[in-house]
Amino acid sequence: MKIYTKTGDKGQTALYGGTRVSKASARVDSYGNIDELNSFIGIAKSHIQDEEVLKQLKKIQFDLFTVGSEAATPVDKLMLANGKSRLPLVISDTEIEELENWMDAFDEKLEPLQYFILPGGGKAATFLHAARTICRRAERSLVFLNESEEVRPELIKYLNRLSDYLFVLARYISKINNEPEEYWNPNER
Repeated sequence: MKIYTKTGDKGQTALYGGTRVSKASARVDSYGNIDELNSFIGIAKSHIQDEEVLKQLKKIQFDLFTVGSEAATPVDKLMLANGKSRLPLVISDTEIEELENWMDAFDEKLEPLQYFILPGGGKAATFLHAARTICRRAERSLVFLNESEEVRPELIKYLNRLSDYLFVLARYISKINNEPEEYWNPNER
């Protein structure tokens, strides 16, 4: 099987379920942002040695494929004619709670925030901060899509929580790598 199909040469692509849309559509933009986020998490992983963190990030990457597959599926195509779900997996409150639990565990090991943190640190923390901003863009794109086409709220909630997780993880990685955080303190200009 060849990787290229030539079916997108005129600026259209097929959504899950067969509907063809412009590659500039809000739906394609949303799952494209999710794909970019997943790639940046992969970059961050290549600079992390902590096995537990790597295990969490691998699970998140898996979950992002789940989010992306649902983002690529119009709501009216989620169910097959026989009443079964088209998608074998969907994001639920379970995955959202998992992110919250991981965050809480990291947060217990960190100093309380007093100021905004400037994105940076070592390579891993910097890529995690970049992934956080891409996650926010992916979230905004799903919110924008939801203004014209229904999106299950769990998808937006998952990305919202994931951006918080990436922020806390960037701080945690800086801490375990002995990389100082730099703060935005308006009084120290």
